[in-house]
Amino acid sequence: MDKIAFVFAGQGAQYSGMGRDLYENSSAARAVTEMAESILPGTKRLCFEADKEELSVTKNTQPALFVMNLACAAALDEAGVRCDCAAGFSLGEVPAAAYCGLLGREDAFAYVVKRGLFMHEAALETPGAMAAVLRISNGQVEELCSEFERIYPVNYNCHGQVTVAGSADEMDAFIKRVADSGGKAIRLAVSGAFHSPFMEKAADRLLGILEKTEFREPVIPLYSNLTALPLDKESAPSLMARQVKSPVRWEQTILNMCEDGVTVFIEVGAGKVLSGLIKKIAPQAGLYNAEKYEDIQRISSAFKENDYDA
Repeated sequence: MDKIAFVFAGQGAQYSGMGRDLYENSSAARAVTEMAESILPGTKRLCFEADKEELSVTKNTQPALFVMNLACAAALDEAGVRCDCAAGFSLGEVPAAAYCGLLGREDAFAYVVKRGLFMHEAALETPGAMAAVLRISNGQVEELCSEFERIYPVNYNCHGQVTVAGSADEMDAFIKRVADSGGKAIRLAVSGAFHSPFMEKAADRLLGILEKTEFREPVIPLYSNLTALPLDKESAPSLMARQVKSPVRWEQTILNMCEDGVTVFIEVGAGKVLSGLIKKIAPQAGLYNAEKYEDIQRISSAFKENDYDA
């Protein structure tokens, strides 16, 4: 049986003004935004008015993107478009957990506020760097990382595209080593070495919070960044905390979802980064982006008419 999956965007997709038209046109999206505003006053301003520089600060990015992502999913739900399973890239795993029922909305948002803050503080305490590596195999990237003391493969985005993270002091030498090996490495505009051991302290602090948070069995499966398999309420606290210091296995996640019957992916939230990756991982899959209210309407119409690629 054909299945539909929602995939929730990660950090880096944010932009000024995101979610405003959803707020103005969807009562479900508006409810998500007002919930977040009641917990962290100023969140609405961050989404609608903050400039690129302010939004790029991790402790601001994560709450704002959570709202954008979950508001999009709620607006789709309101329009009658629902999914059979979900996954979220890095930060996107948290609003996905709220949508799937693994966490309550309020608990999920309160957690993402702490997640953004702790990762921001970890990056200030132990500055790091990240780079996207292209044109060489994932195995070659792993081999090159092993030549350096503190450079790690962290995001397995798709075949031939791996993000690495680690020491800022070693990153330039690593980038040169990639070029010498026939690949290309692009340094990313981030301040921290996310999903690497540099985030160990943040992960430990977040585990303490998640162990005190109520988890429920998800209503629909949510695939873990860490294992690429569905989460349950027992494993989720540990896996979601460890996620911030561990690789995101996105390619394997998408392959597993396809193996489990997913034929259509809808990217919810800011940007189209995940859609671009899925095109490379599963070119046979149908793809949609839900970012603006007009997207919600278009997808809803297509699904009501069963006029979608599956």
